[in-house]
Amino acid sequence: MGEPMTGKERILKALNLQEPDMVPVFEMGINEASIVNLGRHFTDDVPPIKHITDMGIEEQLRYMDLLSLILKELGNDGVSTVFIIRKERVGGDLAKDKYGTIYHLSEVGEPVPVEGPVQSVVDLARLSFEPDPADYAMLQYLVHTMGRDVAHFFAIPDLFRLSWQLRGGMDRLLLDYMRNRELVLALARVTTDFCKAALGMARDYGADVIILEGDLAFNTSTLMSPDQYRRFIKPYHAEIISYCHEKGMKVVKHSDGNLWPILDDLVEVGFDGIHPIQPQCMDIREVKEHLKGRSAVVGNIDCSFLLPFGTTEEVDKSVRETIRVAAPGGGYIISSSNSIHPGCKPENYIAMVKAARKYGAYPIRL
Repeated sequence: MGEPMTGKERILKALNLQEPDMVPVFEMGINEASIVNLGRHFTDDVPPIKHITDMGIEEQLRYMDLLSLILKELGNDGVSTVFIIRKERVGGDLAKDKYGTIYHLSEVGEPVPVEGPVQSVVDLARLSFEPDPADYAMLQYLVHTMGRDVAHFFAIPDLFRLSWQLRGGMDRLLLDYMRNRELVLALARVTTDFCKAALGMARDYGADVIILEGDLAFNTSTLMSPDQYRRFIKPYHAEIISYCHEKGMKVVKHSDGNLWPILDDLVEVGFDGIHPIQPQCMDIREVKEHLKGRSAVVGNIDCSFLLPFGTTEEVDKSVRETIRVAAPGGGYIISSSNSIHPGCKPENYIAMVKAARKYGAYPIRL
């Protein structure tokens, strides 16, 4: 037997639809509270739980050091960092970013846009919308602390999500699909150009894999019609992916929900992987069979019920079964079905990673 692969080699081999030496382990997001709760299993030196909006630089660094410790102790193959557009509180639970979007903050979820700077094409023309080197602080720091033997994933909102953030809510953009297509297409152009500029900088700072965030579906179907996806989003997804591939980066699409109506479209535009194959909506055996040889599958370990409420034995069983049906032939990366949020038991996430190592050696014999 040869030397074990590095985490980066495992991830890239899986995204190339091949079998690495073992199933790669990755997590797209670990919430601030979850970092602290997981950290307590590895060290007594943990910071108080705090929202990132309220952290100073030293506090942010302390959180990133703790995240690095956790990922090294668990042996994860990839580390995910996010495009952080700094927000400042403007009163109560509201915060505003530098582009003018106002968000409602929550201790248990992502900030939700409630007001945006763009109401018309005229507003969009006036907007100064360019990435800032400061937005890459987390990527730069974790490339330094984790090294280059792990795969560095960089998560950024895609053009759909950026568009509805600028509009101040998804409902407004979806209404625009019906009522104001001129604004929709203008937003798509501006946000696509923003993504390309931002992702070029991410590559310079060490990103290996891009995650384009932005849900396109809910539990029963897509948020927009398949025709609207093909008209207003698909060509721009293809443009962004082509740009990333030219830069030598892989691209994974993140979307919760039932993606079946547009799954083939996501493959056609060139996504190297689809995340997270939410088990409430999509059967990973069926998805793997459908995508085999065309795109990798990433995720599927249930973080809605299993990781928050299950036992470690149930987690072990679920990981074993998921690897059994999704891993043979390669093209599979294990992760939760979204993220490790504050409701997830830290001992269950640790059990998930351990089970992946126990059952994930290739060739899969389960």
